Amino acid sequence: MAERYSSFTPGGTAWFLQRITAAFLVVTLAFHFFQLHFVTHAADVTFAGTQLRMENVGYFLTMVLFLIAAAFHGVNGVYNALVNQGLDGTQKKVVLAVLVIAGVALVGQGIYVAIAMAGWS
Repeated sequence: MAERYSSFTPGGTAWFLQRITAAFLVVTLAFHFFQLHFVTHAADVTFAGTQLRMENVGYFLTMVLFLIAAAFHGVNGVYNALVNQGLDGTQKKVVLAVLVIAGVALVGQGIYVAIAMAGWS
């Protein structure tokens, strides 16, 4: 029988955060989908409406946390999938650095846009 391999250490921090962000993403994605497809129909989503929603501190924080959780979950998942495929040594370090830089840039740009949309810039 083949041995199961995972780069995640069961019970480790990365393993735990991957599961926590997954659960958080399920909830916030459902909220986001409900808000923008049932409360505000997709055809009625406007720039002004987005600005109005982002001015609400609760909505703003929810969307920023959604962004951070999604970025972490995605970067961590891609990195561990590559490690599971045999990535190691210098390539592993380079890939980790590129993914971390891309993740931080994504979160930074997303927060910048959220602040601008909220009219706080």
